[in-house]
Amino acid sequence: MRHRTLGSLRVSAIGLGAMPLSIEGRPDEPRALATVHAALDSGVTLLDTADSYHLPGAEPGHNELLVARALAAYGGDTDGVLVATKGGRGRPADGSWTVDGDPRRLKSAAEASLRRLGVEAIGLYQLHKPDPAVPFEESVGALRELLDEGKIRLAGVSNTDADQIRAAHRILGDRLVSVQNRYSPAVRDSEAELRLCAELGLAFLPWSPLGGISRSSLDGPSQPAAARPGAFHAVARAHGVSPQRVALAWLLARSPAVIPIPGASRPETIRDSAAAADLALDAQELELLNDAAAPVG
Repeated sequence: MRHRTLGSLRVSAIGLGAMPLSIEGRPDEPRALATVHAALDSGVTLLDTADSYHLPGAEPGHNELLVARALAAYGGDTDGVLVATKGGRGRPADGSWTVDGDPRRLKSAAEASLRRLGVEAIGLYQLHKPDPAVPFEESVGALRELLDEGKIRLAGVSNTDADQIRAAHRILGDRLVSVQNRYSPAVRDSEAELRLCAELGLAFLPWSPLGGISRSSLDGPSQPAAARPGAFHAVARAHGVSPQRVALAWLLARSPAVIPIPGASRPETIRDSAAAADLALDAQELELLNDAAAPVG
């Protein structure tokens, strides 16, 4: 597994998005644990979770508890594994995704995540989404307080635009290490944010990175128009691999800042995703895939 830089850390070039292990359609616990263990066996050292990854109306933290159990039950070394979690969203009984960026509630949520993960400090804590009802600087200020208190080691933001990333960087300095935005062959609205991350030395963690190739756990009937699948499938056939692996290799080639975090609910899925780190695409293939991907938003 190749590695990339996240702050002062080196993490696997491909991470695991653990959300599908806890929301609707989730696998049973043995298969969920086996999926996390398969990721670790494949060299994955970045696990992405959130307190809101649970069934609608259920108690927050199912996914965090699952990740903690998987790490505790793993027979190998986990010292180099970075668990990234998020706070600031909720899942009420109607299945919607709410937003709450109140600084007091963010700090309380982080402390609850800390207990569920069973660690002295959260490796990477991310503001899940800006709350339009709360000044963004106040939400980020809660991250700064958590950093100062030693409850989190690194901070990130998610679902943010370029101005918000710059504001977070002014507040947090080099303790801001990552931005997690939607980005895939089908959705390229965050191209400017990706460029800014490369400029500022921040890792860019695409969520739903297989949009246009596979349906995301968050994609509903109004899923954006897919990328033209022909090119990704043609390159996949030429290499004898899955089109999903090609899509992740294409993402890695977009920028050294990119660390995709594809979701998985089966061991074989994350094994295939992890192998994308070693798939080399030539210039002609990358040009073909760039042309096939959705236009830059």
